[in-house]
Amino acid sequence: MMGLLSDITTYHKQTTRAITPENPTGGKGCAAMTNSDLGHSRKGTASISLECNQETTIAEIEGPGMIQHIWMTVRNQTELGSFVLRDLIIRIYWDNSNDPAVVSPLGDFFCNGFGEYCDVNSLPIVVNPTGGFNTYFEMPFAKHARITIENQHPKVLSSFFYTINYALVDELPKNHMYFHAHWSRCRITEKQNDYTLIENINGPGYYVGTYLALTALERYWWGEGEFKFYIDDDDDYPTITSTGTEDYFGGAWAFHKYGPDGHPYAKNFCTPFLGYPYQSHRDITRDRFRTAKLNPIHAFGDDGLPQHGLYRWHLTDPIAFEDSLTVTLQQIGNDDIHLFEREDDVASVAYWYALSPIGSSIPLPGREERLPR
Repeated sequence: MMGLLSDITTYHKQTTRAITPENPTGGKGCAAMTNSDLGHSRKGTASISLECNQETTIAEIEGPGMIQHIWMTVRNQTELGSFVLRDLIIRIYWDNSNDPAVVSPLGDFFCNGFGEYCDVNSLPIVVNPTGGFNTYFEMPFAKHARITIENQHPKVLSSFFYTINYALVDELPKNHMYFHAHWSRCRITEKQNDYTLIENINGPGYYVGTYLALTALERYWWGEGEFKFYIDDDDDYPTITSTGTEDYFGGAWAFHKYGPDGHPYAKNFCTPFLGYPYQSHRDITRDRFRTAKLNPIHAFGDDGLPQHGLYRWHLTDPIAFEDSLTVTLQQIGNDDIHLFEREDDVASVAYWYALSPIGSSIPLPGREERLPR
């Protein structure tokens, strides 16, 4: 299949298609057919509505083929709640499997945890102003692909926009792998009990990425914990570990910088493979918030717990596993006197490829358990 730059000048026989609200089947010559007040074929169906408590199929594609790009956008709050991005669930099913290979809150899948927009400038995930979600992860499938969005928000979302760009091919390469992603969360981790991102996923496969959404529940530096990769028959100890959390995400020394006033802060950054795009200790959910109440007085103030969003992509250094893989993270802090065990609120998305199209049968936590602090 086509690489980013290496073989773009070599022709590969494929049929290019796109699924949008204007062309929900991706049919040839079937786009931009709907009418509007502007006239015939003038942007008549740019978006769809997502009904409450329904899993809406937005794409069904017969293979073999390759999803090459997905773009989506939706408002991030309504008068009935501020966390639409945690209330929407994206699922992707391969080859008619009943278990989704991808299952995650929509925002977290696109490295936008905490239910808030955040610009991201990386290679496989890009989020542009304002809330333009893009993924360039290649997603091959042999027989069938189905993408759904479930709306667990307590309101119909009337404007959900999307485009799925894909290619149909005569055949896929031998040993092609299927894309997987799974969201996890522990609202309060336990001291000396490592947080688990994924546990005993089946190989063969490549682990290719991590998104971490950490809400600090204790003071001082939160990022001394090591990521651990238990490969195949690893038991008590992993084969691969990082030297610290910020080290795993490509930074060092707590991302430490000094401002003009001499006050220290952690510097955010985005690069193609490593990033720390988001940090906040301010609650913005009531900025310009409107309810049906004449005198909404209870949700005032903007104090928020410290929140940190980070990503790492193992696209040039995938972690290969033959039989199984477990990934965990320690919660260890540093108060400049000594290291100490912590208890924090940790959520994550793990991304990997595997030869099997079958996903996880483990359901996501319910809406209330997913809400950010």
